[in-house]
Amino acid sequence: MTEGQVLDIMRDAFYTMIVCAAPMLLVSLVVGLVVSIFQTVTSIQEQTLTFIPKIIATFLALIVFGSFIMNTLLEYINRLWTDFSIYIR
Repeated sequence: MTEGQVLDIMRDAFYTMIVCAAPMLLVSLVVGLVVSIFQTVTSIQEQTLTFIPKIIATFLALIVFGSFIMNTLLEYINRLWTDFSIYIR
């Protein structure tokens, strides 16, 4: 296995990680921003107010984007197993 192949596998793994984590992170970011704006407008400075909406939104995003994430991971693993014979030379 050459150094280039290892770097390709690592690059694909990092890209797959980013693509799989992005939906939940973006939803959490948007919900946090909306709650922050709401807190600023209403002058409510409760620290714990952001946690519950973020957790609920993240779980809903996981339910909605779960099949996309699973398919992305399966494609990556299938690619790894398909090219396995190339890597062991």
